[in-house]
Amino acid sequence: MDDATVQALGKLSEALEVVEQARGFLYGFHRLTGTADLALGEAVAMLRDAGHEETAQRLDSEIVGRNVIHGRWTFQVVEEYDDGYYSDFKTAEAEVRQELAGGKKHLFEAEMKERRRTHGRPHHEALPAEPPSGLEE
Repeated sequence: MDDATVQALGKLSEALEVVEQARGFLYGFHRLTGTADLALGEAVAMLRDAGHEETAQRLDSEIVGRNVIHGRWTFQVVEEYDDGYYSDFKTAEAEVRQELAGGKKHLFEAEMKERRRTHGRPHHEALPAEPPSGLEE
């Protein structure tokens, strides 16, 4: 395969990795927002117990369980991202990789590894010869 194609596939792989990282951040946003909402619920209960019913009621009715984006909780944002952009991006990347490289992944990185490793040195092998001790099936 020519270098230009390998480089282009490498850039496509890089782009997918960034999308994967963005997806992770989105899941983090989902988890953190949910954790905050549950903690807020606890704070509301504590305010009630401390005799601050009006304040607790205001927080409970205005913020607890509120949509984070118009009409959506974070799980809905995650689902829409996963089912739309993320899914389409992964499919497109796989199709291009199949079309141009027979489905092989990380060709750019494999070539870089071959250039950068020190042949014949321990821990610089091209491929694992056998599983590390204790990982046998």
